[in-house]
Amino acid sequence: MKDFLNIIKKDKKFIFEAIAIFLIILFSYSIAPKILQNDTYYTIPIGNLIMENGIDMKDHFSWHEDLPYTYPHWLFDVGLSLVYKLGGWGAIYVLVCFLSITLGLIIYAVNQNITKSKLISFAITIGVMYLLKGYVAARAQLFTFIIYMIVIFCIEKFLENPKRIQYGLGIIISSILIANTHSAVWPLLFIISLPYFAEEIIVFLADFIIYKKLKLFVKKLLLKKYKNNKEKSKKITEQINKIYLENQKIKKVRETEEPYKIKLKRNKNVKWLFIIIIICAFTGLLTPLKDTPYTYLYKTLIGSTTKNINEHLPLTLANDIPIMCTFIIIIAILTFTKIKIRLSDLFMIGGLTYLTFSSKRQITMLALIGSLILNKMIVQAIEIYTKEKIQNFEQKLINYLTVGIAIILVIGVSIDFIKEKKDIFYVSKSIYPVDASEWILNNLDVNNIKLFNEYNYGSYLIFKGIPVFIDSRADLYTPEFNKTKGKAGRNVFMDFINVSGIDTFYENIFEKYGITHIILYKNSRINMIINKADSEKYNELYSDSYFVIYEIVKK
Repeated sequence: MKDFLNIIKKDKKFIFEAIAIFLIILFSYSIAPKILQNDTYYTIPIGNLIMENGIDMKDHFSWHEDLPYTYPHWLFDVGLSLVYKLGGWGAIYVLVCFLSITLGLIIYAVNQNITKSKLISFAITIGVMYLLKGYVAARAQLFTFIIYMIVIFCIEKFLENPKRIQYGLGIIISSILIANTHSAVWPLLFIISLPYFAEEIIVFLADFIIYKKLKLFVKKLLLKKYKNNKEKSKKITEQINKIYLENQKIKKVRETEEPYKIKLKRNKNVKWLFIIIIICAFTGLLTPLKDTPYTYLYKTLIGSTTKNINEHLPLTLANDIPIMCTFIIIIAILTFTKIKIRLSDLFMIGGLTYLTFSSKRQITMLALIGSLILNKMIVQAIEIYTKEKIQNFEQKLINYLTVGIAIILVIGVSIDFIKEKKDIFYVSKSIYPVDASEWILNNLDVNNIKLFNEYNYGSYLIFKGIPVFIDSRADLYTPEFNKTKGKAGRNVFMDFINVSGIDTFYENIFEKYGITHIILYKNSRINMIINKADSEKYNELYSDSYFVIYEIVKK
């Protein structure tokens, strides 16, 4: 035991890092949900379809005729379907755990590499994974979280030294992967590069004004013009020298005292990053999806889905306490400490905050990329107020008490999360029509009926081979995505939203689409009205604890 304690004293950082990695793995595993989400169920049959028939840009899973489909995450669909073939839902769960753990370790590795802090990077990683726990699922977004952390790392390292071409190649390869695994978020690659370009432009303009470069340029032209006039040449030369002296004083103050709250410093390597991003702009063509990477996000933003799907709605801080606390910490550090923030970091935080308030789904990008900026701010504050390098500060702070508290807290919270999913099955019978779908397959001719179903479980019906009215591929059912030559787009999505909220009388929608059968949650508004007022028009065929199936009585 004494020998073990001596080893810990000699190499505390190594021991702490081993413990930190173990705790990150445990916590990341604990937040990986066992119950599956909507998108997982349609992903598997789409992956199977792609492997059998390729990508034909057509929908094969709803009963609506001639709907085009863009296959926005085709590569992930194929990968997930292969995993399912290997081991069913258990293999899918293992994959989610693996991706969650990989994400946690990459967040820690990137933060530690950029800021050189172990303790703070560990704490921030646990915080970020907690913020992301609602987004950890067998969906393409989980894979792209990992890719975007790699992208931001490659950008930072490439700007340090563009000769390390592996980082430039890393950005390009990541762009290709994102375009094929989740094309909806591919444009974010260009959005997160904008702060670096904006910083370079603003610093250039600031230097142009501060150092009077225009004035110098004009004076030099005048000097050439009057080179034969000794008196004027002498006077202009004196003015030029005076400007140079003033510039030297300004430069000295800026470099030694850094008088501004915002760091204004040019990085000549940004021009090489610009070339890399231009190359990435063409990688959207390296997919079988035609122009989907270029158009998907725009069509989504102008459509109706973002106003009606929960994760796309604007952020309300009062309903998201962890994000509110994160904003308070960032503002407090910026306001009440002597730290100086890099202009690109300020732009990045500002831009991601705007995106987050526009759509709370963007909490994920704010948490991922913002973690690195917050880490840099905390490290800088520590070095300012302790007058020590972060490595020395952490060497003193890492002790039995610190490590003990971290172990108790993380293991305690992780055990609670693990207990919550202990008795959970992969497919929830209260959310998805597990028994009802079996009844449909055994008792109805699914290819010759028009079944009305609700949004939340349409993907499960697809998984079972039942053609649907709607499912969680929301964009497929909007006119921006499903218009074809000679035919206007159909807004199946809004028809469903209106009828489910009783903004439109459901019988009008049933008649419009020629609905023959209906499957509903028992507690849905439509079912409650049918039970109370219209029971004679609908023949109840099946009922269980959560779902009911009707046949519309022909007039």
